[in-house]
Amino acid sequence: MTTSHSSPQAPQQALTDPVRNPVNAPAPVRTKRAFVLLLLTLFVPGSAQIVAGDRKLGRIALRVTLAVWGLALVALVLLLANRTLLIGILTNSVASLLIIVILIALAVGWAALFVNTLRLIRPVLLAPGMRPVVGVALVLAMVLSTGTLGYAAYVLNVSRNAIGSIFSAGPAIDPVEGRYNFLMMGGDAGDDRTGRRPDSLSVLSVDAKTGQTAIISVPRNLQNAQFSEGSPMRQIYPDGYDCGNECLINAINTEVTNEHTDLYPGVADPGAQATLEAVSGTLGITVQAYVLVDMDGFAKLIDAMGGIKIKAGGWVPLSGDMVDEANGIHGMPTGWIAAGDQHLDGYHALWYGRSREFVDDYARIQRQQCVQQAMLKQLDPATLLSKFEDIANAGTKVVDSNISASQLGSFVDLAMKAKGKEVSRLTIGPPDFDASFSTVPDFDQIHDRVDRLLAAQSAGAAPDPAGEDSIVQAGAAAGPLMAAAPAAPLTQPAPSPSDFTPVTTTPDGEPITEEMLNQFKREGNEQAIRDLVATNGQCRPL
Repeated sequence: MTTSHSSPQAPQQALTDPVRNPVNAPAPVRTKRAFVLLLLTLFVPGSAQIVAGDRKLGRIALRVTLAVWGLALVALVLLLANRTLLIGILTNSVASLLIIVILIALAVGWAALFVNTLRLIRPVLLAPGMRPVVGVALVLAMVLSTGTLGYAAYVLNVSRNAIGSIFSAGPAIDPVEGRYNFLMMGGDAGDDRTGRRPDSLSVLSVDAKTGQTAIISVPRNLQNAQFSEGSPMRQIYPDGYDCGNECLINAINTEVTNEHTDLYPGVADPGAQATLEAVSGTLGITVQAYVLVDMDGFAKLIDAMGGIKIKAGGWVPLSGDMVDEANGIHGMPTGWIAAGDQHLDGYHALWYGRSREFVDDYARIQRQQCVQQAMLKQLDPATLLSKFEDIANAGTKVVDSNISASQLGSFVDLAMKAKGKEVSRLTIGPPDFDASFSTVPDFDQIHDRVDRLLAAQSAGAAPDPAGEDSIVQAGAAAGPLMAAAPAAPLTQPAPSPSDFTPVTTTPDGEPITEEMLNQFKREGNEQAIRDLVATNGQCRPL
């Protein structure tokens, strides 16, 4: 008897179950069922098919869903416990390609589940007024789910292409004495030049454990640069780059590119490598890698970031064409960047970092350091996410780098550690050394100052910060270092980043204007302009 009653009961229950058979259900129940199935497909893909449709399909989809959740949990654990490994996986060319394929497959599969869910909903059974509502909800859910996966695949592909364009496939580098030292070169190439001439040279020295960073700027006009031990250029210049007044450190790239590439067999950019060796020998440290960025790429990168914000200590000209090469006199400026708080686009940030008219080269170095710090400070995760494609595409303007793509994970992690920490800075010139020091440099003195700076950082010594976001003013090393070893005379006081006041008026209290500066230029009174813009090396990021 039990058997004879159970057999017809199961079909009867199936016919009256509103989830699997909504035909006889009231209209409100059908509407509720439709939204429940949509939510199940959105949050637990495959579950809608198990409760209301093809259970075999649902089980397959649910297994995939659980597997994806498991991988997401593993990624979260790696993010908390081993961020370097996670970033390394995402930046690896093979692994990232596999992830892209998986993301695309998941997006297609999820979209197919939504189509199947629409079939299960059976819109013809819904009240006429609810059909478009359910349809819109399904489209939104599909865009939210599959669109997110598709966008993630797209972003990862853009990143993968950018990494392949920018970084090398060479071996990873190891820290030396606990630090990574990177040479950052601003390439000043042009149609009228043979080879790429670095117009700015800065070493970023980063503690491998803490991310504590120092920036050491080398003037482009440094003479008699010393090549590091083992450099092939020692065969030609055993006593340093001492071939006369034309042998400035920024000429090494061009000379090696044009005349000595045979000394660097198998090296992708011999000129850049030779410059790295000259900076290493000059500073007395091992510089392991270089990045050379052309000026056009620099401007595009800042535009992609949405510009940078700085506090400028003095007016900076956008110089006109050179009219007197011997005396370094330009024509009428095409514009000016005023003193005070500024939000600079790429074009104006480029000029702010490269202009040296009316001041010496060291004021420009200080402004370049400030621009670098503003970029690092303002490239936050929100900016990176919202402008990722533009930033990545601008990043491919990096002309040359020997940083291995396989090591990006550890370096990105290191950059995240460095973010927000105070940065110590030293300039091989004013205000840390006399203005003539670059012509007749004392390399023992340079090595001593660099060693003291890095030792102070490794020991945890830090300057007395003037504010939460302050950094050491361009040219100033860590406070204890400066107090203990003023190894060279200062040509001017080195104010902390928050205690300078932008010079916006003349000594008589009259506001400085663009028209006033241009009028002095028209009159040939360049000394008056020099007096009014003398503080334009002062700068800090906002």
